[in-house]
Amino acid sequence: MGAVVNLDAFGWRRFVMTHDGGLRLHLQRVLRARRPVVFRALTEPQELTKWWGPDGFVITSVESDLRPGGGYRIAMQPPEGDLFYLVGEFLEVDPPARLSYTFRWEDPDPEDRETVVTLSLRDVGGTRAELAISQGDFATERRQALHEEGWTQSLNKLEELMSSAAPA
Repeated sequence: MGAVVNLDAFGWRRFVMTHDGGLRLHLQRVLRARRPVVFRALTEPQELTKWWGPDGFVITSVESDLRPGGGYRIAMQPPEGDLFYLVGEFLEVDPPARLSYTFRWEDPDPEDRETVVTLSLRDVGGTRAELAISQGDFATERRQALHEEGWTQSLNKLEELMSSAAPA
């Protein structure tokens, strides 16, 4: 286990540096939806386009072969800039509890490297699920911070989507 630094008064964001010096990102969010609903939002292309990506980004297409060994490709369009792609391979698909995949940019920045993302879901009371995200290892703290910002903005949109779909 590494050293944990709490970066948010609400306690849902943490960076972790592992003993081997690797930089990891850990995030948690409680969402107003059951695990199967959240899992679908995390995996179905039409659902991903509703919340994925930093603020202002548009997801123009999602290709996905949702099975261990299957691949995915997400086309992302920033507010100003050229279309770029996120690609990877699914390592673990265990609905509605766990999803793990590789994460790499098709044309990476020199500071980027392939990372592994693991999404875990657990029940929290009747109609809520806790989503825990782990990603790493990052090459630099700057790239780790960039991913933390992107995930945070994406999770804000996912949280809003789950809240609007939840029964009153």
